[in-house]
Formats: sequence, structure tokens, C-alpha cells
Amino acid sequence: MKTFLLLLSFVLSLNAVELGWSHNYQKGLQEAKKEHKLVYVLITSDHCGWCRKFERTTLQNKAIKERLKREFITIHLSREWDEIPAAFQTSPIPRHYFVDAKGNILYLSLGHRDVEMFDSFMDNAQEKDKLNKEKK
Repeated sequence: MKTFLLLLSFVLSLNAVELGWSHNYQKGLQEAKKEHKLVYVLITSDHCGWCRKFERTTLQNKAIKERLKREFITIHLSREWDEIPAAFQTSPIPRHYFVDAKGNILYLSLGHRDVEMFDSFMDNAQEKDKLNKEKK
């Protein structure tokens, strides 16, 4: 069992490198401000089957990965290991937050989502950000 968990951690860390996941919310916001991008925050738990399914399916889709890398700063927070901002709920999971560089929540969802639905979430977040900027 221990070997399996180590292997799983290794595989997940490879995926984390590929998408450039940060585990530090504040640093992610700073990077988003510098790069003029929105932030995608994924909150998971080590023992969450739906989280692993989302990571194995939707987050492995080539178009989703490319869009996330191009248009968002990606932050992955684990309930067990990372400091999670008080504004974010951590149950149920997986939880998906799209925020602007100031940390304002633009869009949120929970649960496993397929590629098409997750892609629409990114659209919704960007549209909300655009509308917020037009109001100013």
C-alpha cells in the first residue's frame, strides 16, 4: 500500500509539473497580476476518489491542459497539506475556484466535471472578469 501511495504521489507530481501547479495561493495571485491572467484554484484531498478521477480524465485532456497553461495561473491546494484561504470552502471536494489577480471569486463549482463542462467554466470565469472590468 505504501508503495502504491508513493507511486501515485509521483505520478500526480509529474502532472503538477506539466501544468505548473503552485501550492501557494499568495504567490499565485502575484504571478497572475504580473502575467495579467486569471487564477484557477483546485482544492482536493488525498482520500478523494472524485478528485483523482477529475485529475485522470479532465485535467489530462490536451486542450484543457493547453488552455489552462495559456490563460490561467494554476494553484492546487490539498486540504491536508496546504494553507487554504478562509474565503474558500473545502467541503465537498473537488472544488474549483476561478479568481482574479486580486483574489475576487469570479466563478466556483464543485465535483468531477467532464471536459466540455470544465471548458465552459473557464469561459464563464473569463466572461465575468470582462464584465467586472467594463463596470469600472
